[in-house]
Amino acid sequence: MVNKGGAPKGNNNGGKAKIWSDAIRRALARREKGHPKRLNRLADALLNKCEEGDIPALKEFGDRVEGKVPQAITGADGGAIEIAQIRRVIVDKKKPE
Repeated sequence: MVNKGGAPKGNNNGGKAKIWSDAIRRALARREKGHPKRLNRLADALLNKCEEGDIPALKEFGDRVEGKVPQAITGADGGAIEIAQIRRVIVDKKKPE
């Protein structure tokens, strides 16, 4: 069964991804009732750093705007992973092994 988001039923990873964002929003709300203004100032500060050529800021900006770059999964030598064998084992739980 797959839910509307495409993840299997019972997959709660989407909610976990928001923990950091939620903590930042709560911290902003505690510091200043008009936290959207503070959030805008922080976004402006990030953009200023990007314009200065700050590499970590540029990476953060890219990750937020474009999404994180997918990481390749490779074999030990850096090449493709080879699957040598696929086995399917059917176990009868009623019979002792």
